Amino acid sequence: MFAIGLTGGIGSGKTTVADLFAAHGVTIIDTDQIAHRITAPNGAAMPLIAREFGPAFVAPDGSLDRAAMRALVFTDDSARARLEAITHPLIRAETDRERQAATGPYQMVVVPLLVESGNWKSRVDRVLVVDCSVETQIARVMRRNAFAREQVLAIVARQATREARLAAADDVLVNEDAPLDVLDARVRQLHTHYLSLANAPRP
Repeated sequence: MFAIGLTGGIGSGKTTVADLFAAHGVTIIDTDQIAHRITAPNGAAMPLIAREFGPAFVAPDGSLDRAAMRALVFTDDSARARLEAITHPLIRAETDRERQAATGPYQMVVVPLLVESGNWKSRVDRVLVVDCSVETQIARVMRRNAFAREQVLAIVARQATREARLAAADDVLVNEDAPLDVLDARVRQLHTHYLSLANAPRP
């Protein structure tokens, strides 16, 4: 099935854009949601995480202690690699399962780290980047998550640069505090374009 990879930096508005596409009947596969499922109580990743990192990183309900893990991986690259070695194969397997089951005119895979992951661009037909300024990202995440500015800057610094994302894009959707109806009009234009591509004969 024709597939769009949707990405953007933290706070760019990926979820809002994905929801607008979903309203047009597009199948949305969100790798962040999958990551949360596998690290929820009884999630597939939790026994492996508990074994690798110990009980200090497991919350009382059996889910991942996200604050503790976030603090660790932002200061220890080897810990980040160990966590990704557990979660990434599980996320990929579940993503592939959802893609196989997808219905609708085409599918959209939301991958926050699409550019950083290296091989995602070859797994989709087009890459759509939701773009905004870094200052807009910072302001949104501070407001949404009650993070300090320094925390947001640390997250932004670990993601691909805005320039790298734009270089990887086939399509760009600017989301610089546009009203929702304006954003939806842009989504409708892209949706019409994607429908034509999805229905075109495949080589």
